Amino acid sequence: VSTSRLQLAAFVLGTIGWILCTVSMGIVEWRVWYVDNTTVISSGIAWVGIWKVCFISYLYVSPGYREQFCHKFSGYDSFIPHEIYAAQGLLLIGMFMGLLGLAATIFALRNVYMGVTHKTLIAPFFLVGGFFYIFAGLCVLIPVSWNFYSVTHNQSIAFPPSYYMPSSPVAQEAGAAIPVGIVAVILLLLSGTFSLSYRFPMTANTITK
Repeated sequence: VSTSRLQLAAFVLGTIGWILCTVSMGIVEWRVWYVDNTTVISSGIAWVGIWKVCFISYLYVSPGYREQFCHKFSGYDSFIPHEIYAAQGLLLIGMFMGLLGLAATIFALRNVYMGVTHKTLIAPFFLVGGFFYIFAGLCVLIPVSWNFYSVTHNQSIAFPPSYYMPSSPVAQEAGAAIPVGIVAVILLLLSGTFSLSYRFPMTANTITK
């Protein structure tokens, strides 16, 4: 038990990192666009996510949405930039890989703290969990970095007219999803490092043999 404290910390950090990965995937504020035409976008601010784009409008622009208007992206939309497509796929993969990492770590910790048999599986499962954590962290790092690059270079998106969005904003900044994703990356990579550092303790019988 005393040799697996870092791995217990890895499980805690990995759980928080996996939750933040899931949260960042659902947050619409990946990019915050500032527009000068407030005819439809009443607040002058629009939020571009990886699944949809939203803004506040006081016009009746869509049935059921008198204030916040959202338009979901379709898999057939050719105007969506590559970094958004990459974020959709990689974050789903990262969420799945993080879940596998948690499952492997839980199995190993169960053997450590409950004295269950199959002790020879403890170290391999910590290692497997560590690789899953690191892979999940990289899957989050790529879209977060790519979208942040697009924000800093004020890159445009050729929205169709039905979206009521300009192709280019006056200015844009990173939304809440990007710092959440960065924290998720840090926690997942730390979890992977802690899990990979596990070494099964040598017993007297093992030394004799």
